[in-house]
Amino acid sequence: MTKKALIVGGGIVGCMTAMQMVKRGFSVTIVERNQIASQTSGESSWAGAGILFPLLPWMYANEVNELAFEGAALYGEICQELLAETGIDANLTVSGMHILPPLDIAIAKNWCANNQVPFQEVSSNFDELLTPYHDKALWLPTVGQVRPPYLMLALRAWLEKNKVTLLENTSLKPLQETQALTTWETTAGEQLSADIFIVTSGAWSFELLKDTASKLNIKPMRGQILLYKPIKNLEQIVYKDGFYMVPRRDGYLLAGSTLEDVGFDATTTEVVRNQLQIKAESIMPSLKDSAIIKHWSGLRPGTPENLPTIGAHPNIQNLYLNTGHFRYGLTMAPSSANKLIGLIAK
Repeated sequence: MTKKALIVGGGIVGCMTAMQMVKRGFSVTIVERNQIASQTSGESSWAGAGILFPLLPWMYANEVNELAFEGAALYGEICQELLAETGIDANLTVSGMHILPPLDIAIAKNWCANNQVPFQEVSSNFDELLTPYHDKALWLPTVGQVRPPYLMLALRAWLEKNKVTLLENTSLKPLQETQALTTWETTAGEQLSADIFIVTSGAWSFELLKDTASKLNIKPMRGQILLYKPIKNLEQIVYKDGFYMVPRRDGYLLAGSTLEDVGFDATTTEVVRNQLQIKAESIMPSLKDSAIIKHWSGLRPGTPENLPTIGAHPNIQNLYLNTGHFRYGLTMAPSSANKLIGLIAK
């Protein structure tokens, strides 16, 4: 008899988890409070930059880097499959990343050498579009990226094609204590039944589980991003002091992002827009001649040290968590899904 899995949250982690569950023979339903692959709902899955690399890995715990690198390594196969089955190109691109000072170049080089990450120490003549700098920078040629909105559209199309039920614009009531979960009630009063329940609802996870998992340390962190289309664009991702610039295949350029502790407020602000513009122009002066095409925000599931929660609920049978990936939900999504399903299959 086919087992039923109900996945709570239709972002990148939820969709990747659903994809892997389908491949293992489960009948899958995703419950999403907004719309899957929507670009207006404030979720981080479509709003992020899509960099397949943990920015400054020498600053993170080994567990974060392992999940991120394992996930990034799976995207070639995933994007090929999505393109073949849906015709949607997620724009997987190996663009490389140029990390500008300030950084401890010795620590960075040592970490890259010890972890088999190709690197090169470079000077300010590496890219004429950038403001000259005095200290050495780091070039990482193998860093890749995907286009999050395209990836989400492709995943949605794959899930529909593979008969995953998508319950959109559907909210669940916060879960109450129980020994084993067999149904979960929506705010409209409907009882949704399954054999296995998986929470992948990112920044909203704590609200659903606050009465049953008080130690779950997840909160929304707003990130705002600007979009340009410069006359002459960068050819590689550029990172400087917490700020990144990501060129897309079609000539667009992302510049961001912030980390704002403002609760579930996904609005954009003029103050941050101006701050991001100043930072972008200080790195790439020619942007002073380019208009800001778009300004948006998303809510990341903030967690201490970027460590997600992947595993069984401590008290409730049939309930699992795959959430709290903070800045690296997209990067970690494939490896997180595999790890969770490995636990479920035991």
